[in-house]
Amino acid sequence: MPKVIFLPNEKLCPEGAVVEAQPGETVLDVALRDGIEIEHACEKSCACTTCHVIIREGFDSLKESDELEDDMLDKAWGLESESRLGCQAVIADEDLVVEIPQYTVNMVSENH
Repeated sequence: MPKVIFLPNEKLCPEGAVVEAQPGETVLDVALRDGIEIEHACEKSCACTTCHVIIREGFDSLKESDELEDDMLDKAWGLESESRLGCQAVIADEDLVVEIPQYTVNMVSENH
């Protein structure tokens, strides 16, 4: 079973976390299941950038992003070449190291 290693994030997981994942799950679903409350204002429909994450290791194991995700990512705060939307990053069979950016484009937290 692959593991998702979430790097420490001051607000969401100060100690970081290592979470087991099932292939086919998204990074966002794995985080939420483990109590890491990554924003997801559009309810996982690829219509915002609040679940933006940076895949520090294992990026190439993910299915390639599509045009809609790429268009959304262009609006993300702190975009990097390894950026993905957590709701679209489907885990394969390789471990991932994920950084959750400190900021999103949301001015107010949705608190799902």
